[in-house]
Amino acid sequence: MRHKHGYRKLGRDSEHRRALLRNLACDLIENEKIETTVPKAKELRRYIEKIITRAKEGDDLNTHRYVYSNLGSNQRAKAATKKVIEIIAPKFANRNGGYTRIIKTRFRRGDAAEMCIIEFVGE
Repeated sequence: MRHKHGYRKLGRDSEHRRALLRNLACDLIENEKIETTVPKAKELRRYIEKIITRAKEGDDLNTHRYVYSNLGSNQRAKAATKKVIEIIAPKFANRNGGYTRIIKTRFRRGDAAEMCIIEFVGE
């Protein structure tokens, strides 16, 4: 039983799950809207909202380091970090959480997985 368990395992080990969330977060930041399965989107929402909340605090070195380390350490993460801190986080300056929206769309044809769109809330 998984009563009060803290997170979804998504059928992956911890390293793979971490890489998946980092890649999904970078995709969401770059495109501001992505389509994925519902469990992945719900885990991504928890992951990305913590990053945005931290990015809203300010444009200092510690904030950059926190966001960059949570998005990975490569060129893609560097660009995503810059976009989060300079463009996305200021949009939500007056908002206390709830930065993303999940809209259920369809069932995937191959395995009937429930799909959804996760996007940033427009303000």
